[in-house]
Amino acid sequence: MPVSAKQILDQTFGYREFRHHQAQIIEALVAGRDILTLMPTGGGKSLCYQIPALLRAGTGIVISPLIALMQDQVDALNQLGVRAAFLNSTLDPTQQREIEQQLLQHELDLLYLAPERLLTERTLTLLQQAEPALFAIDEAHCVSQWGHDFRKDYQQLSILHRRFPQVPRIALTATADQRTRQEIVEQLELQKAEIYVNSFDRPNIRYTIDSGQNGRDRLWRFLQLHHPDGAGIVYCLSRRKVEEISAWLSSNGRVALPYHAGLNADTRRLHQQRFLREEGLIIVATIAFGMGIDKPDVRFVAHLNLPKSVEAYYQETGRAGRDGQPADAWMSYSLQDVITLRQFIHATDAEEQYKRIAHHKLEAMLGLCDLISCRRQVLLNYFGESRTEPCGNCDNCLTPPETWDATEATRKALSCVYRTNQRFGVNYLIAVLTGKEDERIERNRHHQLSTFGIGKELTSTQWRAIFRQLISLGHLDTDLEGHGALRLTQKCRPLLRGETTLLLRRQPRQEKKRKTETSRTQLPPWDQPLFDALRQLRLQISQEQGVPPYVIFHDSSLREMVEQHPQELQQMRFIGGVGERKLALYGQRFLEIIRQHKPPELLNNLLGASINESLYLHHQGLDIVQIAHQRGLKPTTVYDHFAEAVAAGLLDVRQILPLDESDYKRILAAMDLLQSCEKGGLKSLYETLDQAYDYPILRCIMAAECR
Repeated sequence: MPVSAKQILDQTFGYREFRHHQAQIIEALVAGRDILTLMPTGGGKSLCYQIPALLRAGTGIVISPLIALMQDQVDALNQLGVRAAFLNSTLDPTQQREIEQQLLQHELDLLYLAPERLLTERTLTLLQQAEPALFAIDEAHCVSQWGHDFRKDYQQLSILHRRFPQVPRIALTATADQRTRQEIVEQLELQKAEIYVNSFDRPNIRYTIDSGQNGRDRLWRFLQLHHPDGAGIVYCLSRRKVEEISAWLSSNGRVALPYHAGLNADTRRLHQQRFLREEGLIIVATIAFGMGIDKPDVRFVAHLNLPKSVEAYYQETGRAGRDGQPADAWMSYSLQDVITLRQFIHATDAEEQYKRIAHHKLEAMLGLCDLISCRRQVLLNYFGESRTEPCGNCDNCLTPPETWDATEATRKALSCVYRTNQRFGVNYLIAVLTGKEDERIERNRHHQLSTFGIGKELTSTQWRAIFRQLISLGHLDTDLEGHGALRLTQKCRPLLRGETTLLLRRQPRQEKKRKTETSRTQLPPWDQPLFDALRQLRLQISQEQGVPPYVIFHDSSLREMVEQHPQELQQMRFIGGVGERKLALYGQRFLEIIRQHKPPELLNNLLGASINESLYLHHQGLDIVQIAHQRGLKPTTVYDHFAEAVAAGLLDVRQILPLDESDYKRILAAMDLLQSCEKGGLKSLYETLDQAYDYPILRCIMAAECR
């Protein structure tokens, strides 16, 4: 009986159900139809071609621009028992010939190639001698000349349709607006392809965008508050800043490595490998890093400069939280970023149409930054997806920004630009507005202007925020010749003439630690030792195998092991991500660790997590007052937890209450008199006993006697 896609999903990959449109995409590809699919990072794009490659005759050919990551992609498939290989410049001639022979002898399920190698006549001839099952064009947005990851070789991949007309193709990307989608279709000749667009939403990612000076200090505060030991990526605009920030983080005790095109290939490969294989490491990088990174437990992506487009921002932040666990997309940017990016666009030798599109993309990014409403709604809308309700998981939803009537202040700023003949940058204009004594101002006689000193009521930091927002909103533009002077636009005229008003964001208050952070990311304390032990075993096995830890099992699989506590191999088989090969290879070793960490019998119940945390601390020997202090709760709340446990038969009420036998008998007598178990009425019992015993004590006793 032929094997089905669902069986491969279960037996090989260890998952029970398909997600998004995976089932329809796989069915269409197996049937020989072309596909274009847009699916968010971490949404399971690779399964859409891996499973069809196993179902169709021949070898699935995967075109990917990510030579440096092919080894790990192939290692992960080999761990599952899938016959996968790659052909790229890292192999010596003998190794390349061996893989070519495996291809010709039908001994491979999947073969990974870079587009530049695929397009050589030698490789195309080799593929014609073989039997391609399908062509998977990964990171298909690279075809777009307007995109942020343009690769010229991708535009020549339409040759596949002409040379292999009977072989189905699937183009995949996580990031493409309507213009980019159309270009993918046209460049790859996918006019007859079925198109599947999944939601772009990544609900586990929290978006936070900050502005102002001292971005480095803000980054450190963010890391200390929310990710003191988590793995993450920090993006910077320049190589110099990458080196500075990585050195600074390292000097402050974090393990941080730089990554940019100026480093030699061996150093880049080593740093990438360490990031993939070590826990808690931070990579500081230019945008040269990250595409195709499969590391599932990246807990944050931080930007210390403004990305040049919403697509770039979405693509880069999407590298966080691939495992579905809570993650952060944090950014701090400054006015100088806006000026620098606009100068980059102007300085390029590209045609004017490209410059106009790049400018519009930057304006859309600035619009996202200066929102006072839900960021996720606008982010999704950019990709053509609507969301009716605010997300509740971005900075604007969690802490709605304060606004203020900045009409008068902005008129002063615009007037100052005008009266200084639109020839000066932000620092000079702020000095004029605040009445600063300056030789240059006096030399230009600008101390005699009506705008000199009219802005003393605001600080330099506040004025800088005003100028940044005026640029973002299009009331001011920058001198694109490279001098940084600000110029008035047509849009500012109604504001200058007093025909309209303007509300601006107030500078954000210093961020406080999120109260819910512990519950969002951490296991209960009684489960943490087992989780740590499983991760240690995973690390040991990964070092034995020479692969990243997540190739053995994702954190999500380990968490499920902790929650389910399987005791037999057959039970382990129902854990997500545990297929038959991994069960055979590693199942027994992980079971041995699980059996060594049996949770207290007291916690084997259906009560809530908060109640069980109090019971766990009680099991550790703490009394009610100590538990309340350690957890930051009122003692009455802990009493309530114990009352629930008493009612469930988990605790002996006489062992937990500070009462002697005579007190207990007095309370029981009053309960009999009032028929408290039949009629209830805690208040009447409290009053009958002359208010001698607190409500929580009485609640515990009623829970014990009336259950």
